[in-house]
Amino acid sequence: MRKILPWSMAGRKKELENRIFSVETRTMISPTSGREHDFFVLEAGDWVNVIPVTPDGQVVLVRQFRHGTGEMTLEIPGGLIEDGQTPEQAAARELLEETGFAGRGLKLLARVRPNPAILTNWCYMFLACGVEKTAGTHWDETEEIEVVLADLAAIPEMVKRGEIDHSLVLSAFLFFYLNNGEKLVELRDS
Repeated sequence: MRKILPWSMAGRKKELENRIFSVETRTMISPTSGREHDFFVLEAGDWVNVIPVTPDGQVVLVRQFRHGTGEMTLEIPGGLIEDGQTPEQAAARELLEETGFAGRGLKLLARVRPNPAILTNWCYMFLACGVEKTAGTHWDETEEIEVVLADLAAIPEMVKRGEIDHSLVLSAFLFFYLNNGEKLVELRDS
Protein backbone atom coordinates (compact mmCIF):
# COMPACT_ATOMS: atom_id res chain seq x y z
CA MET A 1 0.00 0.00 0.00
CA ARG A 2 1.18 3.46 -0.84
CA LYS A 3 1.33 6.01 1.97
CA ILE A 4 -0.13 9.38 1.00
CA LEU A 5 1.38 12.67 2.10
CA PRO A 6 -0.23 16.00 2.94
CA TRP A 7 -0.26 18.78 0.37
CA SER A 8 1.67 22.00 1.05
CA MET A 9 0.28 25.50 0.60
CA ALA A 10 1.88 27.83 -1.94
CA GLY A 11 -0.51 30.72 -1.36
CA ARG A 12 -3.94 31.88 -0.28
CA LYS A 13 -6.28 34.69 -1.31
CA LYS A 14 -9.48 35.81 0.43
CA GLU A 15 -12.24 36.05 -2.18
CA LEU A 16 -15.28 36.96 -0.06
CA GLU A 17 -16.08 37.61 3.57
CA ASN A 18 -19.39 37.96 5.40
CA ARG A 19 -20.75 37.38 8.92
CA ILE A 20 -21.19 33.61 8.40
CA PHE A 21 -18.07 32.56 6.49
CA SER A 22 -15.28 33.64 4.20
CA VAL A 23 -14.24 32.08 0.90
CA GLU A 24 -10.55 31.61 0.28
CA THR A 25 -8.65 30.31 -2.73
CA ARG A 26 -5.79 28.13 -1.56
CA THR A 27 -3.05 27.24 -4.03
CA MET A 28 -1.80 23.83 -2.98
CA ILE A 29 1.13 21.75 -4.21
CA SER A 30 0.59 18.06 -4.88
CA PRO A 31 3.18 15.94 -3.03
CA THR A 32 3.04 13.42 -5.88
CA SER A 33 3.25 15.58 -9.01
CA GLY A 34 4.66 18.80 -7.55
CA ARG A 35 2.02 20.73 -9.52
CA GLU A 36 -0.02 23.59 -8.11
CA HIS A 37 -3.83 23.38 -7.94
CA ASP A 38 -6.37 25.90 -6.65
CA PHE A 39 -9.02 24.88 -4.11
CA PHE A 40 -11.88 26.92 -2.64
CA VAL A 41 -12.19 26.72 1.13
CA LEU A 42 -15.00 28.09 3.30
CA GLU A 43 -13.69 29.35 6.61
CA ALA A 44 -16.59 29.24 9.04
CA GLY A 45 -17.01 29.48 12.78
CA ASP A 46 -17.83 26.35 14.73
CA TRP A 47 -21.46 25.25 14.98
CA VAL A 48 -23.63 23.50 17.54
CA ASN A 49 -26.81 21.51 17.44
CA VAL A 50 -28.80 19.98 20.26
CA ILE A 51 -31.28 17.11 20.62
CA PRO A 52 -33.76 18.45 23.19
CA VAL A 53 -35.96 15.83 24.89
CA THR A 54 -38.90 16.69 27.16
CA PRO A 55 -39.66 14.75 30.36
CA ASP A 56 -42.40 12.82 28.50
CA GLY A 57 -40.07 11.71 25.67
CA GLN A 58 -40.83 14.31 23.01
CA VAL A 59 -38.02 15.67 20.83
CA VAL A 60 -38.24 19.40 20.17
CA LEU A 61 -37.64 19.90 16.44
CA VAL A 62 -37.64 23.01 14.28
CA ARG A 63 -39.04 23.37 10.78
CA GLN A 64 -37.62 26.17 8.66
CA PHE A 65 -37.08 27.23 5.08
CA ARG A 66 -33.55 26.61 3.80
CA HIS A 67 -32.36 28.86 0.99
CA GLY A 68 -29.73 26.41 -0.31
CA THR A 69 -32.33 23.81 -1.27
CA GLY A 70 -35.33 26.12 -1.49
CA GLU A 71 -37.24 23.73 0.77
CA MET A 72 -38.55 23.35 4.29
CA THR A 73 -36.45 21.12 6.53
CA LEU A 74 -37.12 19.42 9.85
CA GLU A 75 -34.09 19.77 12.11
CA ILE A 76 -32.93 20.06 15.69
CA PRO A 77 -32.06 23.53 17.05
CA GLY A 78 -28.58 24.79 16.30
CA GLY A 79 -26.39 27.54 14.97
CA LEU A 80 -23.09 29.40 15.22
CA ILE A 81 -20.97 29.60 18.34
CA GLU A 82 -20.64 33.31 19.02
CA ASP A 83 -17.34 34.94 20.04
CA GLY A 84 -16.57 34.30 23.70
CA GLN A 85 -19.04 31.40 24.02
CA THR A 86 -18.28 27.80 24.81
CA PRO A 87 -20.04 25.18 22.69
CA GLU A 88 -22.29 24.39 25.70
CA GLN A 89 -23.30 28.04 26.08
CA ALA A 90 -24.06 28.32 22.37
CA ALA A 91 -26.16 25.13 22.41
CA ALA A 92 -28.22 26.37 25.39
CA ARG A 93 -28.64 29.79 23.73
CA GLU A 94 -29.71 28.38 20.37
CA LEU A 95 -32.19 25.99 22.02
CA LEU A 96 -33.79 28.81 24.00
CA GLU A 97 -33.78 31.36 21.14
CA GLU A 98 -35.20 29.02 18.50
CA THR A 99 -37.74 27.12 20.62
CA GLY A 100 -38.24 28.79 24.00
CA PHE A 101 -37.22 25.49 25.66
CA ALA A 102 -34.46 25.04 28.23
CA GLY A 103 -33.10 22.01 30.08
CA ARG A 104 -31.22 20.95 33.17
CA GLY A 105 -27.91 20.54 31.39
CA LEU A 106 -26.22 19.40 28.23
CA LYS A 107 -24.25 16.27 27.40
CA LEU A 108 -21.76 16.42 24.54
CA LEU A 109 -22.52 13.55 22.14
CA ALA A 110 -19.83 14.23 19.53
CA ARG A 111 -17.75 16.74 17.63
CA VAL A 112 -17.62 16.26 13.84
CA ARG A 113 -16.23 17.97 10.75
CA PRO A 114 -19.26 19.08 8.66
CA ASN A 115 -17.41 18.77 5.32
CA PRO A 116 -13.59 18.70 5.48
CA ALA A 117 -13.34 18.90 1.69
CA ILE A 118 -14.34 22.57 1.75
CA LEU A 119 -15.08 23.65 5.36
CA THR A 120 -12.64 24.44 8.17
CA ASN A 121 -15.01 24.18 11.15
CA TRP A 122 -16.41 21.74 13.71
CA CYS A 123 -19.99 20.97 14.74
CA TYR A 124 -20.60 20.08 18.40
CA MET A 125 -23.63 17.87 19.05
CA PHE A 126 -25.42 17.87 22.39
CA LEU A 127 -28.25 16.13 24.21
CA ALA A 128 -30.50 18.18 26.51
CA CYS A 129 -32.78 16.12 28.74
CA GLY A 130 -35.87 17.25 30.61
CA VAL A 131 -36.37 20.38 28.51
CA GLU A 132 -39.43 22.48 29.17
CA LYS A 133 -40.94 25.57 27.61
CA THR A 134 -39.61 28.43 29.73
CA ALA A 135 -39.70 31.49 27.46
CA GLY A 136 -40.80 32.89 24.15
CA THR A 137 -38.66 32.55 21.06
CA HIS A 138 -36.08 35.15 19.98
CA TRP A 139 -35.25 34.45 16.35
CA ASP A 140 -32.62 36.19 14.29
CA GLU A 141 -33.98 38.67 11.75
CA THR A 142 -33.74 36.07 8.96
CA GLU A 143 -35.23 33.16 10.93
CA GLU A 144 -38.82 31.97 10.78
CA ILE A 145 -39.23 28.75 12.72
CA GLU A 146 -42.06 26.35 13.50
CA VAL A 147 -41.49 24.32 16.67
CA VAL A 148 -42.53 20.67 16.21
CA LEU A 149 -42.71 18.00 18.92
CA ALA A 150 -42.17 14.36 17.89
CA ASP A 151 -42.01 11.17 19.94
CA LEU A 152 -38.40 10.10 20.45
CA ALA A 153 -39.43 6.58 19.41
CA ALA A 154 -40.67 7.94 16.05
CA ILE A 155 -37.35 9.53 15.04
CA PRO A 156 -35.86 6.44 13.28
CA GLU A 157 -38.98 6.10 11.09
CA MET A 158 -38.95 9.83 10.33
CA VAL A 159 -35.35 9.42 9.15
CA LYS A 160 -36.23 6.36 7.04
CA ARG A 161 -39.12 8.25 5.39
CA GLY A 162 -36.83 11.19 4.60
CA GLU A 163 -38.69 13.64 6.84
CA ILE A 164 -35.38 14.38 8.55
CA ASP A 165 -32.60 14.61 5.96
CA HIS A 166 -30.14 17.26 7.20
CA SER A 167 -26.79 15.47 7.47
CA LEU A 168 -25.70 17.16 10.70
CA VAL A 169 -29.03 16.34 12.32
CA LEU A 170 -28.67 12.72 11.17
CA SER A 171 -25.14 12.68 12.63
CA ALA A 172 -26.44 13.96 15.96
CA PHE A 173 -29.08 11.21 16.10
CA LEU A 174 -26.47 8.60 15.13
CA PHE A 175 -24.29 9.65 18.07
CA PHE A 176 -27.37 9.80 20.30
CA TYR A 177 -28.09 6.13 19.58
CA LEU A 178 -24.40 5.11 19.70
CA ASN A 179 -24.20 6.69 23.18
CA ASN A 180 -27.33 4.80 24.33
CA GLY A 181 -29.26 8.06 24.30
CA GLU A 182 -32.55 6.45 25.30
CA LYS A 183 -30.93 5.24 28.55
CA LEU A 184 -29.40 8.70 29.15
CA VAL A 185 -32.87 10.26 28.79
CA GLU A 186 -34.40 7.69 31.20
CA LEU A 187 -31.66 8.24 33.81
CA ARG A 188 -31.89 12.02 33.67
CA ASP A 189 -35.68 12.09 33.81
CA SER A 190 -36.04 9.65 36.70
